Amino acid sequence: MIETGFLVTAFVALFVVIDPIGLAPLFVALTGGMGAAARRAVALRAVSIAAGLLILFGLFGEHVLGFLGITMPAFRIAGGLLLFLTALDMLFERRGKRRADQAREADEAHPHEDPSVFPLATPLIAGPGAIATMILLAGRPDLGWQGIVAIHLVMLSVLAAVLVMFLAAGLIERALGPVGINVVTRLLGMLLAALSVQFVLDGLRGAGLLPG
Repeated sequence: MIETGFLVTAFVALFVVIDPIGLAPLFVALTGGMGAAARRAVALRAVSIAAGLLILFGLFGEHVLGFLGITMPAFRIAGGLLLFLTALDMLFERRGKRRADQAREADEAHPHEDPSVFPLATPLIAGPGAIATMILLAGRPDLGWQGIVAIHLVMLSVLAAVLVMFLAAGLIERALGPVGINVVTRLLGMLLAALSVQFVLDGLRGAGLLPG
């Protein structure tokens, strides 16, 4: 039976990497001028597409790695380092700037197109960090099919939080303000840094470079 603590860790890792709170102001910017119904449609499409991508990598990501000759311990170490860089971006406010730049570039290139696929679904929701996290979590060797299903349900609960934030983006942005969003982002960055180090340690143990 899968441990409750592992599911909590999985939720925290995915929540921090995807960052529903930080995505809310970007959603407001990308859907500026749209009516309430159009915004809801964009939010639903973006979250649905992101869910499909993350389920795909959660179920088949390890097989793709095996086909490419990449071992799971090696991917755990690489994924942990990638998440650590993401944590540094959050702590030093670089991720928000990069996401805002991606959103602005998409808006300038296609000002009248639907932003649900790009940049919302990918890379803002289902980005490299979220994909790597799903592969790492679902690739745990002691997980049975029940554990894999549980991981995907956890991921869907995080995406449900993203959808809620999108639908209430304007209210949340006004309630937290720039300072509140900055404080929350910094706290989540600290949690992600600790989780990324744990992924690296697990990968080193799996490779036999650290005692079990």
